[in-house]
Amino acid sequence: MKKFAFISISMLLLAAGCSGGSGEEVGADTRQAAEAPAEPSAAAGTFPIAKEKTTLKVLAVKSPYVQDYTTNEFTKWFEEKTNIKVEWQFATPQERQEKLNLVLAANDLPDVIVGFGVSPAQQMVYGQQGIFLPLNKLIDQFGVETKQIFEKYPEIKQATTAPDGQIYSLSTIDRNPHTMLPQKMWINTEWLKKLNLEMPKTTDDFEKVLKAFKEQDPNGNGKADEIPMIGGVQDKLTGVDSFLLNSFILNDYNANQLIFGDKGEIDVNFNKPAYKQGLQYLNKLYAQGLIAPESFTMNNDQMKALVENGDERVGVISSSTPQAFSNIAGTRWLHYKTVPPLQGPDGLRQSPYRYYGFNGGGLLITKAAKNPELAFRWADALFNQEIGIAANIGPEGVGWKKTANNETGLNGKPAAWIRLIAFGTQQNNSWMQTTPYHFSREMFEGLAAGPNEIPRVLYEETQKNYEPYKSKQEQTVPPIFFDDLQSSELSDLEKTIKDYVKEITTRFIIGDVSVDKEWDTYVKTLDSMNLARYIQIYNEGYKAQYKK
Repeated sequence: MKKFAFISISMLLLAAGCSGGSGEEVGADTRQAAEAPAEPSAAAGTFPIAKEKTTLKVLAVKSPYVQDYTTNEFTKWFEEKTNIKVEWQFATPQERQEKLNLVLAANDLPDVIVGFGVSPAQQMVYGQQGIFLPLNKLIDQFGVETKQIFEKYPEIKQATTAPDGQIYSLSTIDRNPHTMLPQKMWINTEWLKKLNLEMPKTTDDFEKVLKAFKEQDPNGNGKADEIPMIGGVQDKLTGVDSFLLNSFILNDYNANQLIFGDKGEIDVNFNKPAYKQGLQYLNKLYAQGLIAPESFTMNNDQMKALVENGDERVGVISSSTPQAFSNIAGTRWLHYKTVPPLQGPDGLRQSPYRYYGFNGGGLLITKAAKNPELAFRWADALFNQEIGIAANIGPEGVGWKKTANNETGLNGKPAAWIRLIAFGTQQNNSWMQTTPYHFSREMFEGLAAGPNEIPRVLYEETQKNYEPYKSKQEQTVPPIFFDDLQSSELSDLEKTIKDYVKEITTRFIIGDVSVDKEWDTYVKTLDSMNLARYIQIYNEGYKAQYKK
């Protein structure tokens, strides 16, 4: 079997060192199991992990980009390295929450759960019931990679520590600069050139550009078939409000549209006068035929069809990446470049930044694990930089290769590696982000990529147009844990409130309901849905976790 080779260049590796206080004591059963002898083969951080072949039952969200996990090259290599064989169980991305709920309700537990993004509320509820094991003691004793991560990113340790002092999950840390500033908008620069227009800088400029796209035949086919702006519903970052509302008020979707008020307490943005002003602007665009009506029903495939098929018809799309709306194997996507944050009528110009840049609830060990130490050491190893590259990109020579010709990295410094298989390619060499991993900013910046390759385009567009306008850390509401009662109450309130906000926001934009005449009614309806209690629960959880 082909052996995996790894990047050894120091710039790609985590800084050495240990950290992490003692944390809280784990339960008696967990402590006893973690300290049990027999199966572990050697000290933490060494391989193989188990003396004899051991099976680990893992429930995962199946990646559509992995052909067969059993015959997968990384599966075979990692099993040989660790002496731990994975017995896979899967959920599809579409059924992930339903599958998780069923497994937890039926108490039909695997040893490890990965890729479900288990919410802080579920972590705490099921953790306190003993279904998810606290990891503090395991991290202290065996967390070679995890302790380095906590030292490098102390905010992640804080954000993943529940108010009871326990850490119930490990998380993916993906510090790709592009993913830290995900709320982007893309404009057809060929049309700008054709009409002799400049990149818009303000919301007024943007409106004028959309009008020109609609009226001046930028595709040159003699037909009035241009669509100035489209959006979609499959991904909230493709919503027509995702990018543009930030010209009026911070609209951070990663923070669930939560903001900090003037007194430093958590609040929501969607009942504020500035949010109303943003909706009025969007309604003004829609009323002039500048936003496609299909924007409120289209999925990504339908957006791609509008962009790719026939003559060029689409001017502007909100999206984190071109892959959501265009075929990157073709060339049409190259006509689109990002629009910098637009200055709003009050001078606001900002882009939400993911200061807590991790995907929480990525890996949990359950009470079904016969030996939590082995399960944890298997998980901890996945955060090793070299193993993480193999797990998510593939072996050297297949998924990536070392640079040889003085290539430059994304940041203009000497490059360390070149990617050979683009993300989104179906293959059988890696797990393609099935399990948690750590990719540092340094690793991404050490990537060599051509001027028209997605990694370089995303990096350069982000650095040029979004990094200068990133929101401040004190504006960012962090992830929050809630206890059982808070979680239950919040869940009911959130569904009612957010469903209503989503519906009425769309109706305000398309003019089905007048934002001018019905705004006060909208705010009063939110109040009647007990928005005050919804906000209060967030503040209670925040203070318990971050204001000790």
